[in-house]
Amino acid sequence: MAVNVNTVYKTVLYILNKEQRGYITPDEFNNIATQVQLDIFNSYFPDADQANRKNQNNTQNDTEFFNSYINAENKLTPFITDEGDWGPAGATNGYQLWRWNGSRPLAKIGIVEATYNGVNGGSGITSIADRINRKEWAKIRGNKLVAPSKDDPIWVTGTGTSGGAVSDTTNPYIIVDPTPADIYVNVVIMPRNPKWGYNVGSLGQYDYSSAASVDFELIAEEQNKLVIEILKYCGVVIKDPQIVQIAAQQAQQEEINEKR
Repeated sequence: MAVNVNTVYKTVLYILNKEQRGYITPDEFNNIATQVQLDIFNSYFPDADQANRKNQNNTQNDTEFFNSYINAENKLTPFITDEGDWGPAGATNGYQLWRWNGSRPLAKIGIVEATYNGVNGGSGITSIADRINRKEWAKIRGNKLVAPSKDDPIWVTGTGTSGGAVSDTTNPYIIVDPTPADIYVNVVIMPRNPKWGYNVGSLGQYDYSSAASVDFELIAEEQNKLVIEILKYCGVVIKDPQIVQIAAQQAQQEEINEKR
């Protein structure tokens, strides 16, 4: 369940008003909210990596609801998808380029499954491709002993027609060798920018419009963190260092509690 943007904005305004710390306009809030959601979203990857070390060291709390790695992984659930096909998009150096056709920018590319048609009416196969870097790609292609096959394909990020590395995260390319008939890719997409939409009333006031709004895509338990982190930025905008200090202390305490 997403976090309601109106609830967060009203909470932030209430705290600022209660402490007589100033006011944040909807547009200022939207800019701050976008940055805070990205900050929290990007923190999931190192947090999950750190939590996974407990699995490796056999120190993970495996009690229901208290496994820190599973909890970190659950926070990414709204963004893990196979939305959008990877369609053929030309070739480079004799290899088929597969391009992401989804509507959302990508944050991470996960497992790549390559499907190969059968020969002479035989059944096809689907194999998980191994990701390699550009240096390994060149070495493997030149070594017959470790050359990729339909049972053990490989994949790498693609290159553009000019030979430069593709950096377009909206529609990136990948190359799979041997070239498959189709691919299935598990990905993590970027969150949509939150927006507190509004109409201007007869007295110049801002009236909330749910139709023009976009909620936070983080899970419900992140609401408290969103409020605290937004207050930190509000202190910078209002130029009140005490807001920044109080919010930063609260955020630090929550982080310590989560990672104990």
